[in-house]
Amino acid sequence: MSENAIKVSVVGGGAAGMTCAYFLAKEGADVTLFEHGPRLGKKLSITGKGRCNLTNECTLDTFLANMTKNPKFMYRAFSRFGPRDVMALFESFGVPLKTERGMRVFPVSDKAGDIVDALKKALRDIGVRVVYESVVSLLTENGRVAGLCTDKGEYKSGAVVLCTGGKSYPQTGSDGSGYALARQAGHTVTPLLPSLVPLETEETWPKELMGLSLKNTAVKITERDSGKKVYDDFGEMLFTHFGVSGPMIRSASAHLREMGKKRFTLHIDLKPALDEKTLDKRLLAEFSGRENKNFSNTLPPLLPSKLIPVFIKLSGIAPDRKVNTLTKEERARLVRLFKDMTLGIKGFRPISEAVVTSGGVDVREVDPANMQSKLCKGLFFAGEILDLDAYTGGFNLQIAFSTAYSAAQGALGATAVAQL
Repeated sequence: MSENAIKVSVVGGGAAGMTCAYFLAKEGADVTLFEHGPRLGKKLSITGKGRCNLTNECTLDTFLANMTKNPKFMYRAFSRFGPRDVMALFESFGVPLKTERGMRVFPVSDKAGDIVDALKKALRDIGVRVVYESVVSLLTENGRVAGLCTDKGEYKSGAVVLCTGGKSYPQTGSDGSGYALARQAGHTVTPLLPSLVPLETEETWPKELMGLSLKNTAVKITERDSGKKVYDDFGEMLFTHFGVSGPMIRSASAHLREMGKKRFTLHIDLKPALDEKTLDKRLLAEFSGRENKNFSNTLPPLLPSKLIPVFIKLSGIAPDRKVNTLTKEERARLVRLFKDMTLGIKGFRPISEAVVTSGGVDVREVDPANMQSKLCKGLFFAGEILDLDAYTGGFNLQIAFSTAYSAAQGALGATAVAQL
């Protein structure tokens, strides 16, 4: 490495930090990567249920449509380094990839560890120095970054890239410490909320269904007071001891930003393929020839067995009622319950259980062209520390990779100019 190489400090050894350090070193920069945990890529190693949904092989329009915060900010970064670029990068590292349903991209091995190991090897091979120390403050001179201080010493550099993540999964190192560094430079940190997180319900009956997964189910969330629809989706959900979870529920949580100010209701449609009239005919068909059977014994063809006791309780119809005694009004009540099983949403699960953090460094204070701070020259941001988030499906990791690439290019250019 040249003695005149640009010195850059990257803070945070997650997806954004490791890739940013790689991009910088590849262009000849002298890079030091700081990680306050015991190892790199800890959160990345558990993403996608341990399979690592690396990106989504989608178009720009689809990517922006799947962002829930500040999509316009990502236009340039995504255009410069998109899903195909991410795929080419990891394939160049020797990791074969595959594209699954919903254009979600995974390593062929289905092992997130292969992605982490590939990044670690790439950093070693290209000469990135890794320092396992906690960064406690930034060094600034004349309105620009001059390096940083850790709990063990001072490090000079021409640029600093903050890639410290959010507050979700703090056990992996994403403990929110990077926000304090951003505030030191004068940055605003928008309110931090959990996103892509399970929801707690007012009712306790989901506990009786704990572990039950519903597939091919439709959900809708409405504001309690106005009845306005906030979100709807079709797919998979899960009952838990505290309420509800699963892919649809986590995606829905990203739309409930005013939790606390507003009250929301979850509507579950157990039979989305059937309208009420058709469903009533289906009930009559199940009852036909079973007129002297108990009502409860007619439900197994229609519902998972674990759900039947709760469904009966919510219907208000005694399980031992004979089918031939059910009234038209009671049958209509059953149809409504199939089509609209409701739960009051009490709140989010803790941010420590969220996939991503909603909120972060205000993007109005960051240049979308190169991720440089508009308040402090030589300071850059990448990844979840920014007020950017998206649905599940590989979009959040794509945000990390795209912003990391832009920040690396920005840091190279800004530092070179500063050294002239």
